[in-house]
Amino acid sequence: MANRLSQIATRTGDNGTTGLGDNTRVSKDSLRVHAMGDVDELNSQIGLLLCEDMPAGVRELLVEVQHQLFNLGGELSIPGFELLKPEAVALLDAALEEHNAKLPRLAEFILPAGSRAASQAHVCRTVARRAERAVVALGAAEPLKDAPRQYLNRLSDLLFVLSRVLNRMNGGDDVYWKSERLKNS
Repeated sequence: MANRLSQIATRTGDNGTTGLGDNTRVSKDSLRVHAMGDVDELNSQIGLLLCEDMPAGVRELLVEVQHQLFNLGGELSIPGFELLKPEAVALLDAALEEHNAKLPRLAEFILPAGSRAASQAHVCRTVARRAERAVVALGAAEPLKDAPRQYLNRLSDLLFVLSRVLNRMNGGDDVYWKSERLKNS
């Protein structure tokens, strides 16, 4: 691989703009930059989750997710370009089906809690939802392909399921919400 990032501090953003992959400059508070930043934050949070103990298959899946999120960030940085393929969404669908099939059905809402790994998966889930909202907002203002929105939607669902998987890893369980409404029924 070539030296693509030979200079990190260019100072070209000191005026509140940033360069996109097509060499255009946009305000750092643009919808596109917000979406790119939320996807970047999600990728970083998944990197933190990967510091935890987890089954090898889950680890491999999350590493692949990180690569696909980098593709998604690249696609967002080049208006009109496609890097994230529909096959990436299909991979998440298959993983969702596989992992959810091993879990008991939910009878009640669960809290974003339990083991540290499960709790971090919940943090990733909420950041994925924020990134999805940012991509939806960008898509309302500019043309976008469907895959980025679909990928983030599916990924947040998968992270919810993986939080349940991670809570059960060492004999744990979900942390159920104690509903006042149900208690008084």
